Amino acid sequence: MIWRKSTHSATSNDCLEVTDDEPDAIHIRDSKHPDEPSLILTTAPAAWSAFLAALRAGGLGS
Repeated sequence: MIWRKSTHSATSNDCLEVTDDEPDAIHIRDSKHPDEPSLILTTAPAAWSAFLAALRAGGLGS
């Protein structure tokens, strides 16, 4: 898998990494623990898109 992290995180390791190598799944992991498979969250692309849209709209609270 090819993992990527937000350009907003710069050189920090306090972020999430995401891969969308599979057409039906988005995988998310903690960049501090990249080798721990039990910490990988998998979700549907539509759910990930809805989550990102809510973040951008400020709809997740503070």
